[in-house]
Amino acid sequence: MSVPCSATTGLALDRCDFTKALGTLHFAADEGEKTFKVLISDDSYVEGTEVASLRLSNPGGGAALGPQAAATMTITDDSPESAGNPIDDDEAFVRQHYHDFLNREPDAAGLKFWTDNITSCGSNQQCRQTKRIDTSAAFFLSIEFQETGYLVYRAYKVAYGDSTSPNVTGTVPVIRLHEFLTDTQRIGQNVVVGADGWQTQLENNKQAFALEFVSRQRFTNAFPSTMTAEDFVTKLDQNAGGVLSDDEKAQLANSLGATPADASKHAAVLRQVAENANLRRREFDRAFVLTQFYGYLRRNPDDAPDNNFAGWKFWLDKLEQFGGDFRRAEMVRAFIGDVRPGIKSPVGTAERF
Repeated sequence: MSVPCSATTGLALDRCDFTKALGTLHFAADEGEKTFKVLISDDSYVEGTEVASLRLSNPGGGAALGPQAAATMTITDDSPESAGNPIDDDEAFVRQHYHDFLNREPDAAGLKFWTDNITSCGSNQQCRQTKRIDTSAAFFLSIEFQETGYLVYRAYKVAYGDSTSPNVTGTVPVIRLHEFLTDTQRIGQNVVVGADGWQTQLENNKQAFALEFVSRQRFTNAFPSTMTAEDFVTKLDQNAGGVLSDDEKAQLANSLGATPADASKHAAVLRQVAENANLRRREFDRAFVLTQFYGYLRRNPDDAPDNNFAGWKFWLDKLEQFGGDFRRAEMVRAFIGDVRPGIKSPVGTAERF
């Protein structure tokens, strides 16, 4: 069972005090030092100093870890502590969405735009609630998330199909939170939509991610080098749910040429299927619900206390009942409310702030 954010243990918790940083640091020859950011979250609890572990592991390419492969991050408490619940502050509300969905600190223009969007309501509480819901949903709908987190979701779908969950009808997403966070941070590294050169940075990140993805043992086990080009494409399409036309499948198989096991060609084909417009539409609602669990609750839908995907299925059915209208389905509203201590919904209690 999760430790409540209000508990004083001396340990910083990734779902309460900071946004988990996962990924790969790339060192050039003779380079021995790298930096990375850990995003700190504010809360209203008096906790004192808290610590979390930072660790390097699994060196590759003939590299070896030096004597400083681990460190301790120390988070000092506010003095005085923040009054009230930080999520009630409009700027803090927006900033946390940047952390949870885009894995970065907000750019000044974006922070101001979304904060002003809420504060424009003044004291009109109904307007504020609507603006907060729409602002929250906008982070999933944004170009930046659609081309990072949602692309990662689709890559796993194309590569590995679906999964099942005890006592839940139909299929459920195969991707897990740890995988999602690691790969989303990989694609989104140094990407700020609207900044100079962001399209080039995003494309470079996508290419690097796809090549790394198809080079992993899990992928090569699922798609052995003995597969023909036609079988490779057919399996990707089957996992995706049959989104390709016969002509598209033939074109992709032809693009693999005489060396169908070439990793760079595999990566290119994987991306083309993952970025297929039909797949984007079909998986949109399923991914929308899943990322509510990932963004707000920071857990897999079947983690304790749920232990299966029933909560995810509840919200998916409700979203589809209203034709994808998250406002009428009250999905985003429920997840926003669920991060407030003491408020419960069909997905449990997160107590993030």
